[in-house]
Amino acid sequence: MRGSPEDQALARNNNRLPDQTRPIKFTRSYTDLPGSVLAECGKTKVLCTVCVQDQVPQWMYNRHAGGWMTAEYSMLPGAGQPRKPREGRTGRPLDGRSFEIQRLIGRALRCALDLGALPEVTLWVDCDVISADGGTRTTAINGAAVAVYDALLWMEEQKMLPKWPLRGLVTAVSVGLVNGEPMLDLDYQEDSSAEVDLNIVLASDGRLIEVQGAAEKRPFTIEQFHAMLALAQTGCTQIRELQQKTLGI
Repeated sequence: MRGSPEDQALARNNNRLPDQTRPIKFTRSYTDLPGSVLAECGKTKVLCTVCVQDQVPQWMYNRHAGGWMTAEYSMLPGAGQPRKPREGRTGRPLDGRSFEIQRLIGRALRCALDLGALPEVTLWVDCDVISADGGTRTTAINGAAVAVYDALLWMEEQKMLPKWPLRGLVTAVSVGLVNGEPMLDLDYQEDSSAEVDLNIVLASDGRLIEVQGAAEKRPFTIEQFHAMLALAQTGCTQIRELQQKTLGI
C-alpha cells in the first residue's frame, strides 16, 4: 500500500490505478444457444444468452419492418449479499431496478443493429447475474454484445440473414468520483461510497448511446464530468478491443 494518507485513501482493490478496469473476460459458447457468453469483470459474472424466436411482437405484425430485439435482466438470488428473493416468488412484479436495467440493455443493443435488415424474428437477450460486485449492467451490455454477434453468426449459417445487420459492437463502463478522484469501473465497495456514479454506453465509433448517473452527496462540476467521460472513453476502447479479440475480428 502507498505511504501517504492521501494515497491510502485512494488505494483500490488489487492495487488498481484510477484509470484501470478490473480483469475482463468473455467466454463464448457457454451453453448451446445461438448466442451464449459468460461475461466476467472482476468478481462480477453475468451469463448473457440470445435466443432467436420466429416471430415479431404483435405491434409489428403486417408492417414488414424487419425484426426486433429485446432484453431481460435478472439477478440470481445468491449473486450478492444479502440473498435477493427470487423474482416471482413473493407475488410482486419485476422490481424497478431490474426493469430499468433491461430497458437500458435493449436500447443499447438496438442502437447497434439495423432492425430492418433482420427477417421477421425476435432476438431475446437474457442477462442473468451469477455474481455481483458492482457493474452488473455494464458487464451485461458488454457480454450481450458478444452474444448477439454470435447469434447473428448462427443466423448467417442458417441462411436467415439477407445482409449483415450489426453496425458495430457496443461497450459500457462505470465511472465515478471516489474521495473526489475520478475512477474507472467501480466495484461494489467503491460504488457504495462514491460521490458520483455514472454508467456510460458507447457505440463502436465512440459516439455516446447513453449516460446514466447522478451525484449522491454533492453536485459535481462540468470539468469533473468531462474527466469521468474521458476515463469512460478510454475504458470502452479497451473493452471493445477485448471483445474484438474474443470474436477474432
